[in-house]
Amino acid sequence: MAEALQPGGRGDFFLCDFLDAIPKNDLATMEHPVFSLSTRPDRRILSYAHNGSEITVTPSVRGLATIHDKDILIFCVSQIMAAINAGRAVGRRVQLRAHDLLLATGRETSGDAYRRLREAFERLAGTRITTNILTGDHEVTSGFGLIESWEIVRKSRGGRMVSVAVTLSEWLYRAVLSKSVLTLSRDYFRLRKPLERRIYEIARKHCGRQPAWRISVEVLHKKSGSASPRRVFRKMLRDMIAADALPDYHLGEEPGDILRVTPRDHLLEPPSHLPPLSADTLDAARRLAPGLDVHALEARWRTVWATTGRTRLRSPDAAFLGWVRKGRGGDGRG
Repeated sequence: MAEALQPGGRGDFFLCDFLDAIPKNDLATMEHPVFSLSTRPDRRILSYAHNGSEITVTPSVRGLATIHDKDILIFCVSQIMAAINAGRAVGRRVQLRAHDLLLATGRETSGDAYRRLREAFERLAGTRITTNILTGDHEVTSGFGLIESWEIVRKSRGGRMVSVAVTLSEWLYRAVLSKSVLTLSRDYFRLRKPLERRIYEIARKHCGRQPAWRISVEVLHKKSGSASPRRVFRKMLRDMIAADALPDYHLGEEPGDILRVTPRDHLLEPPSHLPPLSADTLDAARRLAPGLDVHALEARWRTVWATTGRTRLRSPDAAFLGWVRKGRGGDGRG
């Protein structure tokens, strides 16, 4: 493994090797429309202004980066956050295994998938953003690519990319270091329709665990970045309401052209009454499950415990470590 340096330097290097990192998304691109929702090459220049935030998104000859291309950034952000939570050094230049990225984001691993992945890197590097959006504690008007650069580090004998190095924009990296991120449902990657992904992002950002959140269709249309006429956009929302397929949230229509977002029951359940696990326990779990995100394991274990009767545990720390020893397939009772 390459040695990682401390955050901040230009020569930083970070290896993405957390096999079960919790999906994380940066707040700025969840709040504002940065990615194209088109499934065809989109070469429009996008301009957006709302409540003092201004964005201009300029495509390359490959077109604008799409919301499916964003999977790459979500993967990188998730890996960096897992490393920060594990106390490891991180860097703006990350190296990842293409196969891990494809699996983590729910994609097939055919030769065509690797070709599409390469095209996504090209769109991310070519799309230019000019904005005054705040990331961390900084508000500056600047221009940058969604990623600064990328390169294929290693290829297979058949020519497929195996290992890829990506340098994130300072804008995105600063957001991650300031923890301006939110956890996503793992089912986010199962959403194939671009607008479903975008509406889920907005719902996750604004509704969270509130009992309900409402927004006018007019404002939602603007925030989504959809290029469809409003009447078509409204029809797509009604189809989404009928399908009720979004992770974590239900959608509903209210009088006055209002969309209502409410969390699903599992988000409203009271948090478990298990105490925090000790730092020694988390360190022991890292030794038992090298390469896995222990915070993701803990979250899964708590969910299993909550959904299997909330059995009283004499020692939650011992129960968690016992569950990890069983290969993370136990019932959470220890």
